[in-house]
Amino acid sequence: MVIFFALAALAVLVTANWYLWRRLFRDTTSRAGWARRTGAAVVAGGWVLAVGALVAERAGAPFWLQRVLAWPGFLWLALSIYLLLGVLAGEAVRPLLRRHLERRDRRAAPAGIAVPQPETVPAGAPPEEPPPAAAPEPGPSRRLFVSRVVAGAAATAAVGTVGYGTYGVLRGPRVKRVTVPLARLPRAAHGYRIAVVSDIHLGPVLGRGFAQTVVDTINSTQPDLIAVVGDLVDGSVKDLGPAAAPLAGLKARDGAFFVTGNHEYFSGAEEWVRQVRRLGIDPLENERTELPYFDLAGVNDIAGESYGQGPDFARALGDRDTTRACVLLAHQPVQIHDAVEHRVDLQLSGHTHGGQLWPGNLLASAANPTLAGLDRYGDTQLYVSRGAGAWGPPTRVGAPSDVTVIELASKQA
Repeated sequence: MVIFFALAALAVLVTANWYLWRRLFRDTTSRAGWARRTGAAVVAGGWVLAVGALVAERAGAPFWLQRVLAWPGFLWLALSIYLLLGVLAGEAVRPLLRRHLERRDRRAAPAGIAVPQPETVPAGAPPEEPPPAAAPEPGPSRRLFVSRVVAGAAATAAVGTVGYGTYGVLRGPRVKRVTVPLARLPRAAHGYRIAVVSDIHLGPVLGRGFAQTVVDTINSTQPDLIAVVGDLVDGSVKDLGPAAAPLAGLKARDGAFFVTGNHEYFSGAEEWVRQVRRLGIDPLENERTELPYFDLAGVNDIAGESYGQGPDFARALGDRDTTRACVLLAHQPVQIHDAVEHRVDLQLSGHTHGGQLWPGNLLASAANPTLAGLDRYGDTQLYVSRGAGAWGPPTRVGAPSDVTVIELASKQA
């Protein structure tokens, strides 16, 4: 069954890229030549780099090699998505443009034809040979012209979309503020601020400079507490320890706390938990700490189950005083159902990236109970951050990155 799905996926990928090459290169040239060969090399080479970047990252290849492959490979992933969407949208435009050109040519034809005037020919004179017809002006056929216009528009839109989406990631996350009322929060805690950051994804693309930007953004909000909700890194402590070093500069009155995401388990979760602790951030591994006004708990990510380190809600929440408000850090939104059973007031999550690349939000919505923002499940509220960074392509379309400041509100205030 796995082989069947793998072959089906490969067939879809090959067909899609053949179609992309056909519309962008074959249909826009009048004959086989260097342009078509160059197009084939660009499409095939882009996917070689993309697959190489994915394999190198997951296999733990030398970090210099990951960095060499990551930028062109991951950007090609994003660009190919929007090139394909562009040429697909162009299918609707093609017949409309052809009909427009046909009507224009029909209207122009009568005005361009000279009406012959009769000439007097002397009797007995031999008939004159008609003048040779003027050679038509060279130029592309109507079909070729339409193909070039549609392909050019698709390429321009794709490059512009990916360029703007990449700029949005590299400039750093924007601050989003959300007020969340909690029934059991005491009056003294009204206005308490939690800076939530998830999915930073430090790796071969987003490095130390990006980490510093995230830290500066968080510190600028002057939070009471900082919650780092998983997927901090895509790589080992050996490779990314220097990139994560700026996190030691996080500042909040009640400290910074961390829970694992699924990517930590691809990167050596135990080592990263130790590294995070050295940076002054407190990991919550299926445990709870009692703050002055509420309990703060954290559970491991679901991916930890494969390593014997999965989430344990009973250990983190089983013996708590249920008269106190409780905020839970859990990377994936699907963990909300366990949070409801344990009477958590607010769960803070990430993982979804808000879909990251439209229309990926449709798939992410189907796989998660909440894609982004604040939602309610019974007496438990769930807030899902879109995340600060990006995985794979350093690009976001329709899902801008954020650091969210959750301001808790007491219903007794």
